[in-house]
Amino acid sequence: MKRKCPPLLLVIFWLVIGIPAVVASQETTSPPAEDRAKGLTLVEADVCEQMEGTTPVNPAVVFSSNLDKIYCFSSFDPVPGEMDIYHEWYRKDKLRAKIKLTLKPPRWSTFSSMRIRKSDAGPWRVDITDGAGQVLKTLRFSVTE
Repeated sequence: MKRKCPPLLLVIFWLVIGIPAVVASQETTSPPAEDRAKGLTLVEADVCEQMEGTTPVNPAVVFSSNLDKIYCFSSFDPVPGEMDIYHEWYRKDKLRAKIKLTLKPPRWSTFSSMRIRKSDAGPWRVDITDGAGQVLKTLRFSVTE
């Protein structure tokens, strides 16, 4: 004897199984940060004594501790989409600050700064990283008394 499946059960099955599968296949998600950063190109990066607008002034590798601040400038072209990068400031390989900066297309320049004191003499570096933590460039410099 052959039994027929009631049409109502088929409709319920389709509602429970079929619709969520169709909706899930139509959802769009933004690509992971590492995929968005693939087209990102760092074209200039400097550590400098000051900024005038978006222009680094007196880029160098040795700075006096008499300065109030030191700046890290970075410029990107192209920027494929809005994304975050970081300026990670290290003194003697110890992280002192991680500064989040947002980039916007089609190109973008930005900077961060670090206050320095007499006691901050010694080797420093700034790692410029993307949102996935990949180092795009390392800038090394020293602070002297």
